[in-house]
Amino acid sequence: MSYLAYLGLGANLGQPQQQLSWVISQLAELPQCQLVAVSRLYSSKPALGSPENQPDYTNAVVSVTTMLTPHQLLQLLQAIENQAGRVRVERWGARILDLDILLYAQDEIKTAELTVPHVELCHRSFVVLPLLDICPTLALPNGTKIASLATATGSDDIHVTADNTWWQTPSQPPP
Repeated sequence: MSYLAYLGLGANLGQPQQQLSWVISQLAELPQCQLVAVSRLYSSKPALGSPENQPDYTNAVVSVTTMLTPHQLLQLLQAIENQAGRVRVERWGARILDLDILLYAQDEIKTAELTVPHVELCHRSFVVLPLLDICPTLALPNGTKIASLATATGSDDIHVTADNTWWQTPSQPPP
């Protein structure tokens, strides 16, 4: 059986747009997964509560259909992060790559390794706005419409930096 999952992509070190483009090429090659949609590219200040003095983030959201379990998908996403050189030093700190499972089908998951829907999804315009790009009618498992969150999370600190074809340029793996 195949499930629809929404994944958050982010980076604020190195060459974020190129790194996210590379990630999409990696996601398109994942076993038992098929890339469905890619949002526009957004730029935003680091989230409230994040360490100060870090560069702006570049973010996008993709949807994939997958036959993988949520935990199998998480393991593959973490392998991609590691391949890109992700180092986990500081919570919400600057990073070369950040991949999150935002939603997986209409499942609610709470384990030590994974929480779905993503714990901060409702509070982050850099997640809500790209989700709206690819599925304007999307609802959370509790019935909350993503569109209703757009005004609640609105911020002047986020803006579109590229349309939804930004990722189609050839990409190289991160250094």
